[in-house]
Amino acid sequence: MLIQLAHDLPDYFYDVFVTRFDFWLVFGILAQLIFGSRFILQWIASERAGKSVMPLSFWFLSIAGGLMTLVYGFVRKEPVIIIGQGLSTGIYVRNLALIFRERQRKRGAAV
Repeated sequence: MLIQLAHDLPDYFYDVFVTRFDFWLVFGILAQLIFGSRFILQWIASERAGKSVMPLSFWFLSIAGGLMTLVYGFVRKEPVIIIGQGLSTGIYVRNLALIFRERQRKRGAAV
């Protein structure tokens, strides 16, 4: 069984990353890199602050990566990606709206 797996695994990866290589695969990988970079950004911001923080740019990277991944899901006809990123991107936008509303409220209170 392990010997068969050792033979099948390279074929699987060749099929996934070489045979199916096209613009949309590159786009999808780029989308995941942008989406994943938000965690590195959040980690760096938290380390600098000495506590857990969520920088505003985290939400912008979430939206950009989420929308790109959503487009990829539509092109590849992947319902799991479409549902997951469709709902998540709405939540990211809502978080930004709440952040901006709070900032506006604080500005109004300071005047």
